Amino acid sequence: QVQLVESGGGSVQSGGSLRLSCTAYRMIARVYDMAWYRQVHGIQRDFVAQISMNGTTMYRESVKGRFTISRDNAKKTSYLQMNSLKPEDTSVYYCKFTVGPTGPAYWGGGTQVTVSS
Repeated sequence: QVQLVESGGGSVQSGGSLRLSCTAYRMIARVYDMAWYRQVHGIQRDFVAQISMNGTTMYRESVKGRFTISRDNAKKTSYLQMNSLKPEDTSVYYCKFTVGPTGPAYWGGGTQVTVSS
């Protein structure tokens, strides 16, 4: 019943920007953590960024200073602003929402981000 839908992916040149969005539908419970991961086909899905209910953020080292995660609780939406994009950022990006103190976790279907040099 719960669905997470990502949007905002696309193709940009190195140094460009994109903003990803993730919206949860039919999710009544409060979202504790909102996070973004990325995965290249055939490779393990890697953590990118997370924002907790109290606004605490965490980023993987390689995106610090370039990516910003935010949330709109009323809209059940998370945003990932990606600036100064690099070819290494090319991946499929997935959002993950966690409800309750420890879960469960729900995943979106992914959105493609391609950065050319």
